[in-house]
Amino acid sequence: MPIGPARMPLFDHLGELRMRLVRIVACLFIGILVFYFATPMMGQFLLLPVADFLPVDAESGLASLQAIDPFEAFSTRFKISLWASIVACSPIIIWQLLAFFLPALKPKERRWFIPTFAIAVALFILGTVFCYAVILNAAFQWLTDQAAGLGTVAPRMSTYIDIIIKFELGFGLAFELPLVVFYLVVFDVVPYKKMRDNWRMVYVGLMVLCAMVTPDASPITMMLMFAALIALYEGSLLIARLVLRKRIAKQNAELALEEQE
Repeated sequence: MPIGPARMPLFDHLGELRMRLVRIVACLFIGILVFYFATPMMGQFLLLPVADFLPVDAESGLASLQAIDPFEAFSTRFKISLWASIVACSPIIIWQLLAFFLPALKPKERRWFIPTFAIAVALFILGTVFCYAVILNAAFQWLTDQAAGLGTVAPRMSTYIDIIIKFELGFGLAFELPLVVFYLVVFDVVPYKKMRDNWRMVYVGLMVLCAMVTPDASPITMMLMFAALIALYEGSLLIARLVLRKRIAKQNAELALEEQE
């Protein structure tokens, strides 16, 4: 992969950023064209975890949603194809974003590029799978239960698909947390000891993040996501401690010496 110079004029940096964004948009556009014609099948796939809370079509036996107007059906198909394109093109998107920052890294740091890329893709896919397998059913059960004693829930097509896609993308992005934490420690932006000692503040910050990312802000969804992020956060600190044990030991010794003085 060609690597540009680390020092470039501002407009050259903006030109490179534009080039990479154009590549991302082009990939997404091609993906949308390909997936648009398969949106009925992908839509049923998205609805599978919440099928227990949806009416069933008498002829096909599949989950059925209500569209208020024809434009809603078109826009929903577009959202589904865009979601599928983002997931399918996520390796390309992540590669282009990481490659933009690659020239600024030192030669020793560039060896982390391929592992970082692979882990970032895996974490994004893991987040979407976790949301699909664990979160969606529990979230929609809680949401639909809120209508008890008040009325019945009319499953509108655009609303249901929009919420599900926001869940999927939100969890996919939130699961990138271990990489962020790991590189904050690696590049010494935040020392490991400070991360470890201020765990209460970090946990509160993660709770706030969960409230912002989850589209329904229900306590069930927030707690499930919070538990997952805590596990990922602690796992990333453990990996950082194992990889950087010499540096961390040196930092701890220096801090202990400063406290004694």
